[in-house]
Amino acid sequence: MFDIDDIYKEYAETVFKFLIILCNDEDTAEELTQETFYRAIKSANRYDGTCKVSTWLCQIAKHLWYQEIDKRSRKETSMLNDNIVSNKFNPEEELCLIEDKMQLIKAVHILDETAKEIVFLRITGAFSFREIGEVFNKNENWARVTFYRAKQKIMKGRL
Repeated sequence: MFDIDDIYKEYAETVFKFLIILCNDEDTAEELTQETFYRAIKSANRYDGTCKVSTWLCQIAKHLWYQEIDKRSRKETSMLNDNIVSNKFNPEEELCLIEDKMQLIKAVHILDETAKEIVFLRITGAFSFREIGEVFNKNENWARVTFYRAKQKIMKGRL
C-alpha cells in the first residue's frame, strides 16, 4: 500500500510533537511514537485513505496515549494502596489530590472526541489555537470556541 520508511521519515516528527503535547514527557512521547509506527505497520491494510496519513497516525498515537493514561491510573491506585499501608504520607491529602485529578479526567472523558482532544492539546500549553485549528483543518476561531465550550461543560460537570 505505501512505504513505511517514507511515511516514518515524513511524519515521525509530527507524531512525536503531537504526543509531546499530550503527555508532556519526551521519553514517553518517543516510546509512544515508536509504538505508533509499529501499530501502523500492523494495521496498514486497514488504512482506507479517507483521511490524511498524518491524521491516521495521530489517531493511533492518541489511542496509545489513552492506554498509557489507563495504565498509569491503575499503577497510581496500586501505589496509593501501598503507601496507605506504609504511612509514608498523609493519606487524606493524597486522597483529595487523587479525587480532584479523577474528577477532572472523568469530566474531560465525558466530552466528545474532538473536544477532548482539543482540551488535551490546549492544556498542555504547547499548541496555540491557530495550531489546533490547523490540526483539525479548521480556523483559529473554531478552536477557541470549541475549547471554550468544552471548558464550560467541564466546569458544569464539576459543580
